[in-house]
Amino acid sequence: MSAALLRGATALVPELRSYDHIILFTSGGKDATACLVELLERSVPPARIEMHHHEVDGRGGAFMDWPVTGAYVAAQAAAFGLPLYRSWREGGFEREMLRQDAPTAPILFETPHGLVRTGGAGPRNTRLLFPQTSADLSVRWCSAALKIGIGAAAITGQDRFLGRRTLVVTGERAQESPARARYATFEPHRTDTRGGSRRSRHVDHWRPVHGWDEVRVWDALRRHGVRPHPAYELGWSRLSCMACIFRSASQWATIRLIAPVLFERIAAYEARFGRTIQRARSVRALADLGRPYPAALARPDLVSLALGAVWDRPILGPPADWTHPAGAFGEAAGPT
Repeated sequence: MSAALLRGATALVPELRSYDHIILFTSGGKDATACLVELLERSVPPARIEMHHHEVDGRGGAFMDWPVTGAYVAAQAAAFGLPLYRSWREGGFEREMLRQDAPTAPILFETPHGLVRTGGAGPRNTRLLFPQTSADLSVRWCSAALKIGIGAAAITGQDRFLGRRTLVVTGERAQESPARARYATFEPHRTDTRGGSRRSRHVDHWRPVHGWDEVRVWDALRRHGVRPHPAYELGWSRLSCMACIFRSASQWATIRLIAPVLFERIAAYEARFGRTIQRARSVRALADLGRPYPAALARPDLVSLALGAVWDRPILGPPADWTHPAGAFGEAAGPT
């Protein structure tokens, strides 16, 4: 067994004390939050943990993502006393989707020493379509272009990770899809260059909740009294983007109800591109098949919170007062 691994209760666990940096890539969802809880409960000093968040809409106007997500993640980082670094592709999802005979946009990421801008000079090509509902990242381009590639750029673009040991932590779970079930729990990260003669970086990738079920995830949040993202309180079982391409019929019906302007923008783009997000049906047809979530109908205050850019609620509360949100154990509609 590698000296960097220990045998945990159910799986191999990295020797967490051996890392100089521990980077938690978080969307603000329950699984990433459970990863944070796992790190803290394994006695990782908060001073060695960094939270990194990818701004899917590129710090522009809200399009695909929940407008409140950035503020929620910032409040979560503050509640746990952790630094938060943001990263995004210039113009975000919408610019990348509308790219026509142009290179992909530059990447920007925050560092302890300021903002870095890189890239934007690659080959010229055209998208003019939504990502497709597939595990293949070449057609489900949103994950690759707006999350995975940006996270890698934030690591390779900072000399503070050279000659150091870094652990990247993410919250994929095997229960979410057959594709995710095949992910390794622990492996070298895509930015790892250990043993190289130039710009050597030791970067491992750990998915601490990969083998967990949803019960265990919610129990982790309950133990610390963590209030989840309001999307869960509105009925969503998985977070991702508000208008994620994997949304169910009831979720599209709910979006049409609570965010009609956004819904119509998406429907108009489907008509413009001549190709729907989900191959068999348009978002309008899907919404017609579904029913809005009762929690979204009953809680206009939570709708306003989720569709706003400000988080003004406590993140942490008494565990004894914690209750499961309406979306717990609901539809498993989200990235595969």
